[in-house]
Amino acid sequence: MGQAVPYIVTVRRASDVNANFSCRLIDPSGKIKPSPGISSTIKLRSGECYSLGALMPRGDLRTSGYLQDDAFTVECTLKVLRELRNKATTPRPADHLLPSSALNHHLGELLQKGTGADVTLVPSGESFKAHKAVLASRSPVFAAAFFGHMKEKHLQVIEIKDMDAAVFGAMLRFVYTDLAPELDRPEDGAAVAQHLLVAADRYGIDRLKLVCEDRLYDGVNVETAAATLALAEQHGRSHPKARCVELIAANLEAAMATEGYSHLMATCPSVMNDLLKAVHGRKN
Repeated sequence: MGQAVPYIVTVRRASDVNANFSCRLIDPSGKIKPSPGISSTIKLRSGECYSLGALMPRGDLRTSGYLQDDAFTVECTLKVLRELRNKATTPRPADHLLPSSALNHHLGELLQKGTGADVTLVPSGESFKAHKAVLASRSPVFAAAFFGHMKEKHLQVIEIKDMDAAVFGAMLRFVYTDLAPELDRPEDGAAVAQHLLVAADRYGIDRLKLVCEDRLYDGVNVETAAATLALAEQHGRSHPKARCVELIAANLEAAMATEGYSHLMATCPSVMNDLLKAVHGRKN
């Protein structure tokens, strides 16, 4: 192939810096594309010469089209690589040293103290002072009531019908703090979850619905399976529904003896098909 066309760069002014140097043959007229070229990362020192290798064998150069009137054009690119130095003298504190967010605690105190409250909600005769903006940010129903075209928009005292005060209070606490400690009570946590699920569905608080759904799934037993199934069917909660159907099918006689089963058949007869399929599946 003959001798190659070398390319040498001479550094006139530099102070030991890293650089990426690349070069390629080009056609000034633009009729042919640039050659693939060569590239190398080197440490530049003043006065030294560097060979970057061969651009193209001499024999190929004569027929490549880049050689015009015994001359060729080389396009060179030099990129100086700078080292990023950490100039900070004080180390950044580790994440675990940063205090955890106390937002839910602060909002909980806001609810408890009623500071700046602009509405009073009254379920079952018990009053709760609250903040329209907070309620609206968490519930589309409250948002429509306070900032839509409903009559509650201009009311400062609103009666909450058909809801127990303790259940409403638990829901309100969740709205402000994202917590529902009542669900963790071993004696009645599952029962509270049933009532809170209804309240959450009524006000469109999706996260609370999921929390209640998980509690019902974990806490359901033969005694409560039928009642929980009716609730899950009425509020479209497929997760606990499947669990209840499975539990009833496995303990059919015991489940049928509960009060919840009679209520289930009276209010949700459509689930009978699901129960029959489950029982049939167990027999097979």
